[in-house]
Amino acid sequence: MPKGQDGFGFGQGVDDASLHSNDPLLDEGTGASTSGRQPTKASPLKPNVREPLLNRGPGNQPRRQYTQAEQEELQRRRDQARREHEEREHELELKYGAESVLALIKPVSACMIVVIATIRSVTYFSQNDTSFAYTPFEADESESSGQKFGGALLNALIIIAIVVAMTFFLLLLYKYECYKAIHGWLMLSSLLLLFFFSYQYAEQVLIAQNASIDWITMAVSVWNFGTVGLLCIHWRGPLLLQQFYLVAVSALMALVLIKNLPDWTTWVVLAAVAIYDLFAVLSPCGPLKALVETAQERDEPLFPALIYSSGMAWIVTMADKGDNPSATEEGDSTASVASSTAAAPQDDGSRDLATFTPSAGQSSINAEQRPTPAQQQPAQEEEESSGVKLGLGDFIFYSVLVGKAATANEWTTITACYIAILVGLACTLLLLSIYQKALPALPISVFFGIVFFFVTSELLDPLVNRLNERQLFL
Repeated sequence: MPKGQDGFGFGQGVDDASLHSNDPLLDEGTGASTSGRQPTKASPLKPNVREPLLNRGPGNQPRRQYTQAEQEELQRRRDQARREHEEREHELELKYGAESVLALIKPVSACMIVVIATIRSVTYFSQNDTSFAYTPFEADESESSGQKFGGALLNALIIIAIVVAMTFFLLLLYKYECYKAIHGWLMLSSLLLLFFFSYQYAEQVLIAQNASIDWITMAVSVWNFGTVGLLCIHWRGPLLLQQFYLVAVSALMALVLIKNLPDWTTWVVLAAVAIYDLFAVLSPCGPLKALVETAQERDEPLFPALIYSSGMAWIVTMADKGDNPSATEEGDSTASVASSTAAAPQDDGSRDLATFTPSAGQSSINAEQRPTPAQQQPAQEEEESSGVKLGLGDFIFYSVLVGKAATANEWTTITACYIAILVGLACTLLLLSIYQKALPALPISVFFGIVFFFVTSELLDPLVNRLNERQLFL
């Protein structure tokens, strides 16, 4: 066996000359040359001022010191980049903070304006000639203020007890995944509001305006209105159409409450519901807090029939899929058709829920790939996946407050309550941006609204009326 080779023909002994190459940068500093001449010395690399890591040598030591001017220039650029980043973050916070406020003020204002206009133009909804079966204590004109308040308090306690029982019942159904029962319950409520109460509303508006319409047109209109509403609320539809129906349902429910609740009972119920909202959302054993936490643990959206959102969360399907792979593919394809940035549905064997949220891995499309029809949809659908959410109960009780104020026939009182509710909602959103958790939306707005109502109706309106009588202007 020749020297320097093993049985496999690989060299073991290597000459010193073989350690060097013809590259002058590699031969520099070795003190040897393969041709017996001095190696060519490479020109030194110029330091890059923008990237000091390139100028590090062995042992992470700088190869040369920066001059004072270069250090000042680097520090100036770092400070400028930091300031620009902070300014961009501040602009984004202001932008999305203002957008979140406007995204809720617009629908809340629309709902309250519809209720105010209806109360002022249709006398049917402002007359308390009917009542609910669970408000047995009715105020009589011969009773004192204390007796009226006592009866209203008993009515409010009965209503709050029913609300608490139904909330805990809904929580139990959701905890044990009784989705079909929940959907049936919510669809029945929507069915009554969108068909029966919408027909009653249209009939009373026509009577108030002394107009008439044939039964065929009325039946077709109510049928189309209710059917489209059920599809948009409980299945899928355009975002603006879904929001319109949620506002319409809230306004109809508010009008029903104003029609059937006595005056004293209405104000006590508003205060009691605001107090209960604090307990239900902030208390460790609150049912609404438990409902939100359970939905977050399961990574599922709450039901659209209960929540108004400036974005959209659709429930794709509730079919049992089991281990059928084709069913999973169908569920995924259904989600991808609705939004190109939809998160993949999570299959636990019993349900398939998809919340349309942007995914980091799906935010861009490679140039070599041919975009699918779902990816060619407008970019607006990407923004429908998230948004500020507000319970429909908040819409309803806001509208009940301003609607009851509208029965006072004083625009000063109506305007004061309207502004008070919007200010309270803005304060709630401010607290939401600070604490970054679910907060009750009723207490601040209802407190401001009640205070403004009684202060305006008992102090400001009499003062304004007296000044008008004496023709005094301030």
